[in-house]
Amino acid sequence: MNQILYTGINNEKSNFKKKSKSFKFVLCISLLLFVSTISYFSVYLYNIKKEEKFASTLINSFNIDSLYSNKENYTVVKLNNSTKAKVIGIIKINTIGIEYPILSETTNELLKIAPCKFFGSEPNKVGNLCIAGHNFNDERFFSKLSSLKIGDVIEIYAPANVCVYYEVYDMYEIEKNDMNCTSQETNGKKEITLITCNNINKKRLIVKAQEIKQNAH
Repeated sequence: MNQILYTGINNEKSNFKKKSKSFKFVLCISLLLFVSTISYFSVYLYNIKKEEKFASTLINSFNIDSLYSNKENYTVVKLNNSTKAKVIGIIKINTIGIEYPILSETTNELLKIAPCKFFGSEPNKVGNLCIAGHNFNDERFFSKLSSLKIGDVIEIYAPANVCVYYEVYDMYEIEKNDMNCTSQETNGKKEITLITCNNINKKRLIVKAQEIKQNAH
């Protein structure tokens, strides 16, 4: 009888040690995952802050007054040896309270800094200037484009040009691979197309606007 009781106690101790080891293993893995997650988000937040600081510097450096200065070289964005762009204009939309430089190239890196020319004509030239901008679901860049309405006015400023006013005449969503909105068939008119993402359904929001006379507003 004593022998049986003794064996049972040893089994319980053995099971307890196994459970203890398993618990320690799970705890170590959990701590490792926690530290890795914290490290990842720390780096992620650092990069966001760095990009926001870069964007803020660019935005504060280039306003309408500086665009019409006598400077000929607007190369202000150089992220590395292969990524650089010029400020080719400024987009201003009073309805949603934004004013940003327009960069001459579109890359993932540059889109984090400011709206970029995606395709088409130069600012305020005949054709369809397509401008892409990020939707961060906050106040930045093209996050508030969905708040625009038909008839709202978009101002585009470009070096050596007077401001051209554009009136929104259409808004719709497309699939990511649909490029019809970039068509340059404008019947000799000046148009702009603003492009951003809908982060909910993963489609793209398109805002189309056409030139109107300045004295109309």
